[in-house]
Amino acid sequence: MAEPVEWLPDGTPRSPRFDDLYRSHTGRLEQAHQVFLGGCGLPAAWAGQAHWRILETGFGLGLNFLAAWRVWKDDAQRPLMLHYASIEAWPVAAADLVRNAAPYPELHDLADALAAQWWGIGPGIHRLAFDGGRVLLTVCIGDVQAMLREQAFAADSVFLDGFDPRLNEVMWEGRTLKAVARCCRRGAGVASWTATDDVRRDLVQHGFQVEKAAGLPPNLHHARGVFDPHWEPRGQRARATRAPGCCIVIGGGLAGAACAASLARRGWQVRVFDAALQPASGASALPAGLLAPHLSSDDALLSRLTRCGVRMTLQQSSELLDEGQDWQPSGALKQRADEPVHWHETAAWIKPAALVREWLGQPGVEWCGHMKVARIELMEDGHWELADGTGAVLGQADLVVVAAAHASAPLLDGQLAMHPVRGQVTWAFHEPGLKLPGAPLNGNGHFIPSIPWRGQRAWLTGSTYAPGETSVEARPADHQANLERLGLLAPDVARQLAPQFDGGGVHAWTGVRCAATDRRPLLGELRPGLWVSTAMGSRGLTFASLCAELLSARLHGEPLPMERKLAQSLDTSRQRSSEP
Repeated sequence: MAEPVEWLPDGTPRSPRFDDLYRSHTGRLEQAHQVFLGGCGLPAAWAGQAHWRILETGFGLGLNFLAAWRVWKDDAQRPLMLHYASIEAWPVAAADLVRNAAPYPELHDLADALAAQWWGIGPGIHRLAFDGGRVLLTVCIGDVQAMLREQAFAADSVFLDGFDPRLNEVMWEGRTLKAVARCCRRGAGVASWTATDDVRRDLVQHGFQVEKAAGLPPNLHHARGVFDPHWEPRGQRARATRAPGCCIVIGGGLAGAACAASLARRGWQVRVFDAALQPASGASALPAGLLAPHLSSDDALLSRLTRCGVRMTLQQSSELLDEGQDWQPSGALKQRADEPVHWHETAAWIKPAALVREWLGQPGVEWCGHMKVARIELMEDGHWELADGTGAVLGQADLVVVAAAHASAPLLDGQLAMHPVRGQVTWAFHEPGLKLPGAPLNGNGHFIPSIPWRGQRAWLTGSTYAPGETSVEARPADHQANLERLGLLAPDVARQLAPQFDGGGVHAWTGVRCAATDRRPLLGELRPGLWVSTAMGSRGLTFASLCAELLSARLHGEPLPMERKLAQSLDTSRQRSSEP
């Protein structure tokens, strides 16, 4: 049994026997190119393809991934999207990834980018994104056979890496290679640095055509081949994928904009329809929101979901937004009366409207305001037609995504149960003499001490939560409720700000969010070509990008960005009242 990984306080992994375990994995770029890439016929095999999916057993120090990424960047005929899913039981520290790439100048910038996202890599599945989201690394931390069962895609290439079979038999035994075969499309290339008789025999038994090839010292041979069984395999992973075409997303807030950007990266031409004239006119118009993972002693479902979502939103924010102006990776102090104080290292404040604008500004996305959709109908030619309340046709598309918050329900004929939730945030400009915390506070409500707003600095606190209400009129009672909640969260701060509340110096922002009964997003395909991504509740910043990437992964047969059980927990099938 493998020794447990030691997790440092900042979430960085450290193997207790790094030097011993990785002595044979110090990594040679020559091996990555000749054995793995060359053994799978890359880059020639992926030329002109829309997607290419690589499955690796044994991420190690990441050299195969960095080599594949470098070749992809330098290839004029590269696929639009490169998906790299890798399994690893012994994740190393970020510094070790950089150290291992040090001898190879062409990899330095890539290794630095990888290390920058290599945080919180604990057991489970983690999605890292590079090159504008066109290179997606799905890191699966855990037992190889368990992680292979989590895969829901058909690989185009397979890199069989990992420790010597004499040191880690499980990585190479027949059950593992059978699970690898289930993750392959017919014709997928396979390559390994080892060509032992047992490994080649088991590969052949499970449908691979394998040959020996000259190895790199100290190995005399390596193995390469293709998955091409003489029988029709059963239990294979999904291969069906939707070719990019024209798409209409209904809703110009966080959920809709995230879907539009995600699909556009994959080659779709996307129009975003919204009844408002400007993007982010609903709940996404909040001056600033706090992004922070949910914590629970038993690591409940919501905690795992929010960790996935926070990682994706932080990556998007760091790539697209102006730090200090539109967002700040500030961290946050979580405190409740009945719980120990906890520091959220990965928390940040973000201006949702800024993120929406950036997503809608991506190539391939077109904003279409003042377009109030009242009807969605499937036409005989297979296209979807959208019309307004008068029956006038607004547009046609191959794919429609409904992401219109609580306005989604009427468009879906009552298939999904969701309800509006009114929320009011209290904010005000800084007054002289205030001594506010240096970072946001999170608990029963939250407090963001300082953001740039309308040429000044402002603080925000709230929000109220009123299910079933749709009024956006400011309410003095809600200001008082926010002050009382702040008094429990931070008594000293509440005392300092009370004069602004009492003297009428505070302002209100109100919005109507959309939530499902279980407070989880609703993401799924209701009919072929008709998808929904909505009901983000008060966690739009956390879930919008996560749901968008899950939608794209399912639509295109990509590796899922999270464990299957987590993905299923968001699916609309969990509460669909009737089949369409």
